[in-house]
Amino acid sequence: KHFKLLRSPFLDDIQSRADVFASQHGRYVRAAMLDAAVNHGFIALIGESGSGKSTLREDLEERIREEGRSIIMIKPYVMGMEPNDTKGRVMKAGQLAESIVQTLAPNVTLKSSPNARYRQVEDLLKSSRHAGYSHLMVIEEAHRMPLATLKHLKGFMELKDGLRRLLGVCLIGQTELRTLLSEQNPEIREIVQRCEQIEMEPLDNDLEAYLAHKFERANVQLQDILEPNALDAIRARLIKVPRGGRPSDAMSVCFPLVVNNLVCRAMNAAFTAGWPKVDAQVIAHC
Repeated sequence: KHFKLLRSPFLDDIQSRADVFASQHGRYVRAAMLDAAVNHGFIALIGESGSGKSTLREDLEERIREEGRSIIMIKPYVMGMEPNDTKGRVMKAGQLAESIVQTLAPNVTLKSSPNARYRQVEDLLKSSRHAGYSHLMVIEEAHRMPLATLKHLKGFMELKDGLRRLLGVCLIGQTELRTLLSEQNPEIREIVQRCEQIEMEPLDNDLEAYLAHKFERANVQLQDILEPNALDAIRARLIKVPRGGRPSDAMSVCFPLVVNNLVCRAMNAAFTAGWPKVDAQVIAHC
């Protein structure tokens, strides 16, 4: 009411593809994900929690539906997945095969022996490709994958029909995924060298356009909410030095979820103080 908003710009704010902010980097990630699906590539999307990774995956799913593209997304998932059995449940290669079979032929029983299961997966992918479909396996929380399962991914990605691959893979995970995919690990070097790693970039240079987009979707203008000096204050506020780090280790955490939470707190603080807009002073104290 204070800012003449009928709804929060930051709560349940993504209802359609038009709600997804498209920075230059975001457009590149979108294109890379679609290319991996169409041409069966191998990419890893790496970023902090709240950096927009899952939103871009959902955007791809919505795009496939809207444009009627012949792409099938396969999404193996293990509740409480961890890299080893002592911490939680492990995603195994057999579950990747099971996910492919259940997605392409939900009424077909998965073969019991590993060789028969592998052949079954290959036959189903070939049949689907002959029907005109391409396939993308998307693994969320991939930073929790065990090395053994990551190594088995190579076998799935090497499945071909003639010269054409049958399956693309998109790994989505937090920054620990960068360590998991290090070429310094000889066990997985061969698969890592085939993977294009894409780091989610902070909004820094796109902050004004991002917030303008958010507020426009809620039918208000950015300048009616934030004073011009608030933008630099937000960027400064979202520079973090890792615990035990040096000033030279400072990094931006100006990612969508963090920005949303900070601006929401600042709007509440401005209302409490009776200020008409959010300015740098309000941001500094939130």
